[in-house]
Amino acid sequence: MTGVPASAAGGARAARVPAARTVGLWNIANILTMMRLVLVPGFVLLMLHGDGYDPAWRSFAWAAFSVAMITDLFDGQLARRYDLVTDFGKIADPIADKAIMGAALVCLSVLDDLPWWVTGVILFREIGITLMRFWVIKHGVIPASRGGKMKTLAQGTAVGMYILALTGPLATLRFWVMGLAVVLTVATGLDYVRQAVVLRRAGLAAERAGAGERSGADRESVR
Repeated sequence: MTGVPASAAGGARAARVPAARTVGLWNIANILTMMRLVLVPGFVLLMLHGDGYDPAWRSFAWAAFSVAMITDLFDGQLARRYDLVTDFGKIADPIADKAIMGAALVCLSVLDDLPWWVTGVILFREIGITLMRFWVIKHGVIPASRGGKMKTLAQGTAVGMYILALTGPLATLRFWVMGLAVVLTVATGLDYVRQAVVLRRAGLAAERAGAGERSGADRESVR
């Protein structure tokens, strides 16, 4: 006997249980994501200013694109490290990623700096993989691979080099960097498709096994 009423003891224990932490919308990770979304129309205006070939304005567009790509590196890490993950961030982050890259590719193709087939391949892969992740999400999450990170780095570097008004050897180098980016884009896309198929098959097999066990249990209960 402690002399402490049970209700009081229970209240003391309940008081010691930490309350669930609520993450607000306005946190540093989400602000960086919003900044990237706002940069998209600004980037397009800078990129297409005048005839779209002024080196100074292309440099400003490159700066906006670079800031967007840098914030892409940090917002996800900050959200996970400091427990700032929100539903808004889960939706807005991939949209912001695809928006800035898609805007840059389309602008470059409109200006005839980049073949439309390159833009089509990259955008088809990015949008297709995003939709595929939603297709298999009930069976599990496809993790980002090292190849996927290399692809993102190659794409960002290549597109950034095309945005700048480069000439001479650097203009030749960016062609090869973009070629590497396209190869990595296709290769990692195929690997993600393979992972999605394996994950979905495993998920369906687990569901069938669970259904079979439940059916067997129902038959035993009838007996």
